Amino acid sequence: MKILLVEDTRSIAAVMCARLKAMGHEVALAVNGREAVERFPDIAPDLVLMDIEMPEMNGFEAVKHIRAYEATHEWAWTPVIFLTASDSVENLVQAIEAGGDDYLTKMAPEAVLQAKMKALGRIVAMRRQLIAANHHLKVQAQRDGLTGLCNRRYMDQRCDEYWKQAISRGECFGLMLLDVDHFKRYNDRYGHQAGDDCLRAVAQAVDGAVAEASAGASFAARYGGEEFAVILPGVSAPSLHALADAILMRIRQLGIAHADNVAHGCVTASLGAAWVPRAEGGIVNLFRQADANLYQAKSQGRNRAVISELSGTVLTRPLS
Repeated sequence: MKILLVEDTRSIAAVMCARLKAMGHEVALAVNGREAVERFPDIAPDLVLMDIEMPEMNGFEAVKHIRAYEATHEWAWTPVIFLTASDSVENLVQAIEAGGDDYLTKMAPEAVLQAKMKALGRIVAMRRQLIAANHHLKVQAQRDGLTGLCNRRYMDQRCDEYWKQAISRGECFGLMLLDVDHFKRYNDRYGHQAGDDCLRAVAQAVDGAVAEASAGASFAARYGGEEFAVILPGVSAPSLHALADAILMRIRQLGIAHADNVAHGCVTASLGAAWVPRAEGGIVNLFRQADANLYQAKSQGRNRAVISELSGTVLTRPLS
């Protein structure tokens, strides 16, 4: 384990460090509570051994600060054992109330120290497994089950966060909505299994184009059915145009046969995008403009993009 030992008495600190290292643990030393609080985020220990009486800040106060820090982070709870010169009931009660999990006398017998470390080691291992499992569940809840892209709920959440950031920083913002052309006809002719395979391939093409563009915080999401969205915080108008072109080209290059897409013979998509040089107001207006541009792209023959500023000013000619 990685242990943060907080002890102001040099002789005791030296002995404790030696004993813990002999058991195979990694030890970082802080000489008072204030230093422990300051270094805790960087050390990210598996266990804290905290002395009680120290200059600058005592152990009880230090643990309260550590718990306050952990409260701002998901799945953050580091076991804390208070080190005390006596094992009085009063010390135990105060230790637990301050946010500690146990207490240990400083000169506890070797067998007792080893037993405590074994018990805490099991807790640390279980905690790691729990964090990993919870992270996996969180990721699963944020992803669309078919395509692996962000789902609509998570897209809305992240989109709102990025929009607020753009407003506060006075930054530009772009948004794309795209729709697989004649997808109902594709499903009717080739079946729903083939339709699912088609959507997965299109999603990978869109996601790949966004990743290749290295567009910062930009991300792709499944908007619903055969419709996808690309959220583009801080994107410039020329970059927005280039990415739209790349997405449509990648989808065409998949070469997925689509006999009922008569004009092209393969799966294509239509794309509507909207852009603002400075974010302000509600993002719903950007979605409305992108949706209107998507409708225009379809009415102009599909397999193209229509991109405009939020005011309605066309930024680019439709891509063919």
